[in-house]
Amino acid sequence: MNDVNHALAMRIQELLKEKNMTRYQLSMNSGVSHSTLKNIIHETVKDNLLSTVILIASGFGMTVSEFLDSPLFLEENLQI
Repeated sequence: MNDVNHALAMRIQELLKEKNMTRYQLSMNSGVSHSTLKNIIHETVKDNLLSTVILIASGFGMTVSEFLDSPLFLEENLQI
């Protein structure tokens, strides 16, 4: 089981690979600072804001629903 922060970090890394993007490119596309993305991926941020997730999804060219449409975010896979 993963917590939400770990699932978020894993999803970002998964999409970076899938879309052949760097964190810098995602930062430029989303408007989320590179340091914030780094902190999310390294799980030093413990309370991620939905607004940040929406910006990240947008940076990948996705809706937030598409971003969250992953087994990583299924309730049975999350420790809440």
